[in-house]
Amino acid sequence: MVDFAGYSMPIQFESGIIPEHHQVREKCGLFDVSHMGPAFLKLEDTTLSGDAAHAKISGIFEQLVCGDIAGLAPGEMRYTLLLNEDGGILDDLMVTRPAAPEEQGSLYIVVNAGCKEDDFALIADKCEGAVLERADENALIAVQGPKTRAVMAEYAPDLSDMVFMTAKRVDVCGVNCLASCSGYTGEDGYEILVPAEHAETIAKALLENADIAPIGLGARDSLRLEAGLCLYGHDMDENKTPIEASLTWAVSKVRRSEADFPGAGKILSQIENGAEMKRIGLELVDKAPAREGAEIATKDGEVIGVITSGGHGHTAGKPVAMGYVQRAYMQAGTELDILVRNKPRAAIVTKMPFVKQNYFRG
Repeated sequence: MVDFAGYSMPIQFESGIIPEHHQVREKCGLFDVSHMGPAFLKLEDTTLSGDAAHAKISGIFEQLVCGDIAGLAPGEMRYTLLLNEDGGILDDLMVTRPAAPEEQGSLYIVVNAGCKEDDFALIADKCEGAVLERADENALIAVQGPKTRAVMAEYAPDLSDMVFMTAKRVDVCGVNCLASCSGYTGEDGYEILVPAEHAETIAKALLENADIAPIGLGARDSLRLEAGLCLYGHDMDENKTPIEASLTWAVSKVRRSEADFPGAGKILSQIENGAEMKRIGLELVDKAPAREGAEIATKDGEVIGVITSGGHGHTAGKPVAMGYVQRAYMQAGTELDILVRNKPRAAIVTKMPFVKQNYFRG
């Protein structure tokens, strides 16, 4: 157990990080992610309903992010980025338009644990005409892996028809919960907002299944790294734009045309002209992993970047890393060195993800 963003969290359980990693890739793993920051942003004006209410709440929230929130269908969710005025990333987050007609005019938001106090303060301050209702007194349980859909059909049959990046209210073990078909491992699965008083009962019920095992932070990190997914505060921060972080796809096309999001001028210029530094993937040639902070150099020894995440790719079967390099060295196949304890280790720029993502899209 370690301190993580002010919470006591497990690094691993009895089996260890590597078996837990393979458990999620091959079967199903359960994560307690209750440290995250769920909340509901709701219109103060309750006279609006349906699409009009959604348009209003989206317009309020879109001033802070680069994603197309107005274009969400009922029950659809979107990964987006909270930006500062210079286009820097304050946080990455999930935003959902509720499926139920009576919940139109609200958005379900989940932010990162380490950023949530600042995020919620910013949202409450800037989103005039809306009220932020925090929901982090609930538990958030993630269930991930290729057997998740079959396993969860026993406990929550209504989950079975959900596709990636959708959400709805369902009964899990007889308890009404808010479930999203999402996660941060590269595997099919769900994140389920559970009333706190039922969390332990549901978790224990799920863990009685032979195909589910508890998973700690160690495997969560190696899984998301293999999937090419950013960790906030490491692979992106307020000094990196979405373009530099290789998250151009998160800047929705309709928002680009409107150019009405924070830092739009800089971000649109980088889309058109390219960024000087950019996040790339690297595979190491030998078995020594690269860790965060290691320098990236050319074969001539010129330092041209830095590792932001690195470790063993237990499914990929080799050490993998992410980092930022200068524009001239971004091309897949470029041969570089990573300086590990001041010794050059051969690495090759590689397209991400490092393993195939297995999201269920219907």
